[in-house]
Amino acid sequence: MTELLTKDSFLEKVFNYEKNKEWEFKGEIPAIIDFYADWCGPCKMLSPILEQLSEQYEGKVKIYKVDTEAERELSAMFGIRSIPSMLFCPIGEDPQMANGALPKKQIEEIIANVLKVNS
Repeated sequence: MTELLTKDSFLEKVFNYEKNKEWEFKGEIPAIIDFYADWCGPCKMLSPILEQLSEQYEGKVKIYKVDTEAERELSAMFGIRSIPSMLFCPIGEDPQMANGALPKKQIEEIIANVLKVNS
């Protein structure tokens, strides 16, 4: 199940950029953060794929969603210029951004290579 993040829950569960300048991921397992908007067609295509992946990787990868319309500060913080954009957050390494509605297979490859998680 994907989880919608507000600024407050992002600061608590992902990264408190108000306190830390250097990236420090707060999660216990790797995460994917989907920056989306309700009106965005490609975002709507990506959404069911992320739901499938959240079930497939349950307990191994957390999948969050950030509504770019409601959370403009978060979007600006990560320089989101196009949506969908996904932030891949491995444990102990810097996050990596991917833009566009990627196919499920490509997201699975990123989960394996960047997040270092196998299904």
